[in-house]
Amino acid sequence: MGLLEIDLSPAHFKGLSLHIIFMLLPMLANQGREKHGEILTKLAEIVDAGALKPLVDDQRFDLDTVGGAYDRLTSGQAIGKVVVDV
Repeated sequence: MGLLEIDLSPAHFKGLSLHIIFMLLPMLANQGREKHGEILTKLAEIVDAGALKPLVDDQRFDLDTVGGAYDRLTSGQAIGKVVVDV
């Protein structure tokens, strides 16, 4: 199992909220699999209906400029996901 530390201060200062559902461990331990299956099914319906659209940053990168993608992401300038085309 990997551990990760993330500084959420920038999100806090922007008044953002973070909601996390840890689904993998309970599912592996056979706890609440049916409920998590219902959640994933509902999420698939939302995605299929086109009601969930990812926010993607306007600037795109390729493998030759992947360092720039990292810099943009860590600078806080990116709005949404940073895309690296391969």
